[in-house]
Amino acid sequence: MNEIPKIEVDSSAAEMARLAQGVRDALSDSMVERLTSTAGNALEVVDKLNEPDVKDGIISLLDAVGTLQRTGALQTVIDALFMLHAMRSAATDSMVDRAFSFIEHMANNLGTEDLATLAHEAKGAMEDAIDSCNIPGGGGGLFGTIRMLSQKETQEALRFMLSFSCSLKKRAVYLAKSPQV
Repeated sequence: MNEIPKIEVDSSAAEMARLAQGVRDALSDSMVERLTSTAGNALEVVDKLNEPDVKDGIISLLDAVGTLQRTGALQTVIDALFMLHAMRSAATDSMVDRAFSFIEHMANNLGTEDLATLAHEAKGAMEDAIDSCNIPGGGGGLFGTIRMLSQKETQEALRFMLSFSCSLKKRAVYLAKSPQV
């Protein structure tokens, strides 16, 4: 009972032979060339995927995609990619030129040694002010404030801040009125 009848095997073999002959007849030389080229490329890809580093990378990537999907972040990543593509598509040459001009202008004006020195000194002054304000027993309240206002250093600091803010306001008004270049 386990034997396959010989008639069915012979007819199946004959049918497969006819099918193979039909495929041979239907394929042109260029089709065979494309099929062999595609098969060769597929084997190269499979060979590359079997390299340990590539295989580990693909597995890590698939794990990360699974985690992104479970947390709902995959759609956010896809949306961000679509947005970047839309921004890239919408950007004109003049927009890109203006952006790079702005970046160059900012780098030239903000990247000076004078500004770096000013920032360093301002940071040091703030650290000194923090240290002096953290002295215990500095007393608060109305009388403490009156005592502080009677000190010469406090009055000088208030005059400086008032003068600074007035000068800054004058410059801002002047800049607002001057024509933009």
